[in-house]
Amino acid sequence: MKGYRKYFLNKLGWFLITLVCAFILNFVLPRLMPGDPVAAIVSRMAQGLSDATGVQAIYQQYTELFGTNKPMHEQFFIYVRNVLRGDFGFSFSQYPRTVADALRSSILWTIGLQFPAIIVGWLIGNTLGALAAYLKGGFDKVIMPISIFASNFPAFGMAVIFMVIFGVVLEWFPTSGGYGFDLIPEFSWKFIWSVIVHYQLPFWSIVLIAIGGQAIGMRSMAIYELNADYVKYARFMGIKDRKIIGYVFRNAMLPQITGLALSIGTMVGGALVAEIVFSYPGLGYTILNGVMGQDYPLISATTLIITVMVLSANFIIEILYGVIDPRIKAAQAD
Repeated sequence: MKGYRKYFLNKLGWFLITLVCAFILNFVLPRLMPGDPVAAIVSRMAQGLSDATGVQAIYQQYTELFGTNKPMHEQFFIYVRNVLRGDFGFSFSQYPRTVADALRSSILWTIGLQFPAIIVGWLIGNTLGALAAYLKGGFDKVIMPISIFASNFPAFGMAVIFMVIFGVVLEWFPTSGGYGFDLIPEFSWKFIWSVIVHYQLPFWSIVLIAIGGQAIGMRSMAIYELNADYVKYARFMGIKDRKIIGYVFRNAMLPQITGLALSIGTMVGGALVAEIVFSYPGLGYTILNGVMGQDYPLISATTLIITVMVLSANFIIEILYGVIDPRIKAAQAD
C-alpha cells in the first residue's frame, strides 16, 4: 500500500505540474498572434459611421468589455478566476455569442462523430488482427500490409481521398457541413437524414485510420500469447484448442482495452483534421474559425478542454495500471 501511495502521489504531482504549464501556455500563445481582434469587431460594428470620435468610443468600450486594455498579468488572473467559475467570456468572432454557447454545440458534434468511430474501428481492427494471428497464411499476408499502410496514412490525406472519390467523383455524399445549409436544426426526418448523409465521409475516414493501428497491435499481442509457454503446456496436456484460444485472446486484449480507454479519453481532440477538411461543425472547425478570427477566448477554451481531457485520460490510465499490475507496486516499494 505504501508503494502504491508513493506511485499515486508521484503521478498526481506530475499531472498537476503539466496541467499548470499547459494552462499558462494555453493563455499566452493565442495572445501572441499578430493583429487586434477588437479592431476587427469594431470595424464590423461601426460600418457606416464617419465620426472618428464615435468609432474610438466604440473601440474603448469593447477593449474594456474584453479586458484587452489591461496588462497581460492582470488578464491572466482574470482569466483564471473566470475559468474556475466556468465562464470563458464572449467570443470575439461570434460576438455577442458566449464561448460556452459556441462550445456546447461543437462538443456534441465531435463526440457524436468520434465515439462511434473509435468503437467501430476498435472492434473491426481487433477482429482482423486476431484472425491474422490465428489463421496466418494468405489472410495474414493480405491484412498486415493493408493495416500498416492505413495506420501510417495521414488523417488529412485519408479525408481528402474520401472527399475526392465519394464526394466529387461519385457524388454519393456531400463534401462539407454537418447537415444541409438550407435546413434548420429540428427533430424531423429530413434533417436527421441530412445529418446521416453528411456524417458518412468524416466517420469512415476516421474509422479506416483506426482499424490499421488496432489490427497491428492485436496481431502482435496475439502472436506473442500464442507462443507463450502456458499455451504449449496446455496443448501438451490435451486441452481443447478452442478453450486455449479463448484465454490467449483474452490476455492479448488487455493492452488493446487500455488503448481503447485512452482513445475515448482523448477523442475530443482526435478528429480535428477530419472536421476541418469536411467543415464538420465540431471542435476542429470551431478552432479553425477561432484562429481565422483571432478569437483568443474561443481558442483558449477549446485547447484547454482538449488538453485537460488528454492529461486526465493519461493520468487515469496510469493510476489504473498501478492498481492492476502488481509489479508497479513492488517497484515503488523497493
